[in-house]
Amino acid sequence: MNTAVSAASLYNRVSRVIPKAEWMSFEEDVEAILELKRKRNAVILAHNYQTPEIFHGVADIVGDSLALARKAIDVDADVIVLAGVHFMAETAKLLNPKKTVLIPDTGAGCSLADSITPEDVALLRKAYPGVPVITYVNTSAAVKAVSDICCTSGNAKQIVEALGVPRVLMIPDEYLARNVAKETNVEIIAWHGHCEVHELFSAEDVRQLRENHPGVTVLAHPECPPDVVAEADFAGSTAVMSDYVGEKKPARVVLLTECSMSDNVAVHHPDVEFIRPCNLCPHMKRITLRNIRTALEENQHEVVVDANVAVAARRAVERMLAI
Repeated sequence: MNTAVSAASLYNRVSRVIPKAEWMSFEEDVEAILELKRKRNAVILAHNYQTPEIFHGVADIVGDSLALARKAIDVDADVIVLAGVHFMAETAKLLNPKKTVLIPDTGAGCSLADSITPEDVALLRKAYPGVPVITYVNTSAAVKAVSDICCTSGNAKQIVEALGVPRVLMIPDEYLARNVAKETNVEIIAWHGHCEVHELFSAEDVRQLRENHPGVTVLAHPECPPDVVAEADFAGSTAVMSDYVGEKKPARVVLLTECSMSDNVAVHHPDVEFIRPCNLCPHMKRITLRNIRTALEENQHEVVVDANVAVAARRAVERMLAI
């Protein structure tokens, strides 16, 4: 199959969410990326918050942070391009130390990752001696390295309870920690980090959505404030929200998370009406077809993790994956 046919076939996937005229402006980059992947034995891992032309177009592996972490281990490629934010690229490198890992834009960061440092963790350990530190994957490799185990929004409760202790530190997302604390008897000590996208949602937003769209099913990400989660019909990671839509088939649904998530889920569910309150992640939106292409053409922005940091950080991630 040639690249032109491949590009045309790819458009069939996204025709409901990307106008044909807009897709035509993407075709040159799509075709170039497809050819570069073949030449370089490269794969593209894309988070659920990527735009549809990336997520449904050029990506080989897609999903939430946990899915990408798991699938990265089995990648049969020489080069991994991470269409997401920097901590995800670091995690891919931790799990694939011998592969080349590229991030298309080094400015694709994360407010949660920026909210805590290894020095902060040291102070927490001093304040709470003997209490294990569970670190959300939305953190730097350096922070993971000084943690006991990692978690994602999809497995946080499972990780908390698997440790078999009465008390844990969960960093850096305060809202995730508080939301998980409501579901377990384990005492959770939280940090004060917040996702700059999810903290924008309010309980009043949920009430207004219900008033404006009668019968709407409201799904919230656990990085949202607890009062938002309390007002929602269901809360879960991006993967769990996607599964909910597929299994329950609500007639009308709103996903309280990053804007592109609704577009990507809607592609598979033409019978579901998606209400889209649009909060964009400025970091995720730094990733484009053009800079994915440039990354592959120029081997640009290779992700490197200090060897000593990598050993300890990899241990924390692998402990999570083992559970």
